[in-house]
Amino acid sequence: MFTRLVPHPILSLTLLLVWLGLVNTFTLGNLLLGALFGLVIPMLTAPYWPNRPTIARPLKIAEYMLVVLWDIVVANVQVAAIILFKREPDIRSQWITVPLELTSAEAITVLAGTITMTPGTVSATLAADGSAILVHCLHTDDPDDVRTEIKTRYERRLLEIFP
Repeated sequence: MFTRLVPHPILSLTLLLVWLGLVNTFTLGNLLLGALFGLVIPMLTAPYWPNRPTIARPLKIAEYMLVVLWDIVVANVQVAAIILFKREPDIRSQWITVPLELTSAEAITVLAGTITMTPGTVSATLAADGSAILVHCLHTDDPDDVRTEIKTRYERRLLEIFP
């Protein structure tokens, strides 16, 4: 019964929170309307999600989000320093291929989004078989270090969240 009423609980909660953030005013009416969106939209879209992802360790999501937020702040400072203090000939942009252990489409999407949200890196393309992702890095002296950092900071955690 519960899974028919709330087929995607995380999506329902996310829709509620996004709605409250968009209206920027917390009232009972906004809370009820957000809850209605959080119930109706997942019920209407449930047939299009036949193989919804399983999340093995939901509390790891909070840890992952904190790591990503911290990395975004640090990367903003690093990119600002590169732009302000490095001369153009000294900037070493690199294309880096990152082999993936992730197999879930959702996990790969989260990884690609994380890489793109972090200033100084952009996920450019995914191998047709999903075995690697091509990343452009604004500046690095050691592409192997960037590859290792992506795998240890992000992919390792995503492997724990999406089995």
